[in-house]
Amino acid sequence: MNKIAIITGANGDMGREITKAVAKAGYSVIMACRPSPKAAQAFSKIKKEINEELVFLPLDLASTDSIFNFAEKVRKDYGQIDLLINNAGVLNPKIKNLDGRWDYTTMVNYFGHYLLTNKLLPTLREGARIINVVSLTYRYGKIEPQLFQCGRNRLFQQIQNYSNSKLALLYFTLDLAEQLKERKITINVSDPGIVGTKIIAMNNRFFDIICDFFARPFMKSPKNGAKTAIYLALNENIGNISGGFFKNVKQIPILDRVLQNNEREMLRKLTEDLLREKNISI
Repeated sequence: MNKIAIITGANGDMGREITKAVAKAGYSVIMACRPSPKAAQAFSKIKKEINEELVFLPLDLASTDSIFNFAEKVRKDYGQIDLLINNAGVLNPKIKNLDGRWDYTTMVNYFGHYLLTNKLLPTLREGARIINVVSLTYRYGKIEPQLFQCGRNRLFQQIQNYSNSKLALLYFTLDLAEQLKERKITINVSDPGIVGTKIIAMNNRFFDIICDFFARPFMKSPKNGAKTAIYLALNENIGNISGGFFKNVKQIPILDRVLQNNEREMLRKLTEDLLREKNISI
């Protein structure tokens, strides 16, 4: 029986490259994507292109019900999982909220993956790997009491929220690495660098023109951006490394100022408070 892999955001620019590489390596891949015509088209195209075992399962990381239903279906239909790649990410050009209160970017990029990973933990077999795709912008992130709340609708507010969400995902990785040692499950972070995907667009004519003209030609292609996540997923030399930060297929140190503060502890408390407020049990 093939090993089972789950890839969130598998229909995106980098997600497609990761999906193809993992499937070609012999995994049965579950493409976990928000249901849309685009996702269905991506699934059909990849399936036709590589003729490997792929399954499309709808997953909306902004919806607790969708996350829980997805995890339950995986448990019933597949039993055990060998690889989880939390690749999905959003960067909205304008403030978008959930239930009129919660910042959509933070809820998807961090909290959705937090819930999904915790719900899937019982299905991960010994030796399984988890990869969280973050961003070099984590270094500009902050964990503050208003982390999950919608802020002012300013041009660059969502870039800040995106950075905050990726920092939160990094802290979650470090916490989980410690918790999973005994089960011999590894979890590491992949920083793809600056990749020329569709996510880099703010729907601001001036900003987007400047970005396209001056910056996009120097950005990585999605294929190159996916290399580190693919390396972490498939390379046998990773061994027992867990809680590592990888960029350009090499492990690099996490910034000292990120490790030497109380924000990681604050994130735990804020997340626990949010779970209680939303009456979520994991």
